[in-house]
Amino acid sequence: NNLSINLRPHFFTAQAVVSGMKRAGGGSIINFTSTSYLINHPDMPAYTAAKAGILGLTKGLAGKLGPDRIRVNAVAPGWVITERQQERWVTEQALAAHVAKQCIRDVMRPDDMVGTVLFLASDASRMLTAQMLIVDGGFL
Repeated sequence: NNLSINLRPHFFTAQAVVSGMKRAGGGSIINFTSTSYLINHPDMPAYTAAKAGILGLTKGLAGKLGPDRIRVNAVAPGWVITERQQERWVTEQALAAHVAKQCIRDVMRPDDMVGTVLFLASDASRMLTAQMLIVDGGFL
């Protein structure tokens, strides 16, 4: 189930957009993974495998689609605090402890991903493919 939720959509989304990108002469596919798979989470092996699989898919698609000028990269956010997380499970203590381990000691919000995604979508990154950009405030 975890692979169905966290990995398969990336494959099917890429499959759906590739023909249009080829007709357009290129494009940029941006997958989202997580830094969670880079940290030991013994209670989440399926989730960890799915998130690691996104990087493998990203690299495989980049190699396959590069000749068509289609770039494929991944963004790996750290702990991005959403309203849902704050309502359900984020505690002040856990958040403070996490932020204290980041180089940039600010709480990450969804808007903190925008600049990275716009860069990857733009021609400014035209020679950047098969990569994962970590956006985690310097936690890792």
